[in-house]
Amino acid sequence: MKIITISLICWLALIPFANADYERNKAVPVEKVLFGQVTSVRNITEQELIQDKNSGWKTFGGALIGGAIGNQFGSGGGRGVATILGAIIGGSIAHDKTPKYHEKTLLLVELMIKVHNGDEYMVIQDLDHRMLFQRKDDVRMIYLANGTVRIDKQM
Repeated sequence: MKIITISLICWLALIPFANADYERNKAVPVEKVLFGQVTSVRNITEQELIQDKNSGWKTFGGALIGGAIGNQFGSGGGRGVATILGAIIGGSIAHDKTPKYHEKTLLLVELMIKVHNGDEYMVIQDLDHRMLFQRKDDVRMIYLANGTVRIDKQM
């Protein structure tokens, strides 16, 4: 029983790492590239409401723990009833106490870019602490085949 509980806890601890963010070293087809200069930089924070997709596992874990606790009481047929009641109560408590949604704070950067032909573009993208932008930085506007735009410093 301890092995199952420990392995379940370890498995549940790895779930948040299943969704990786943007990877800078990923190969994506490029449609076009424009070169320009940053005219303004503004950091933005945005709150996003995300539905908890793991609430079923948390309810299952509550039922598992409740059943294990209920199994400690009674003897014979009473022990079986206590185990079932413990599982029902544990699952119910875990389901009721688990938030259905949680907030995620997104760190973004708003860049105003003037390209060499004189046009200006505003781009909002994820803040990357490895590539911080300042006014007058020379940058590339990379239009990717998936319909997104990414700004990188010219090297």
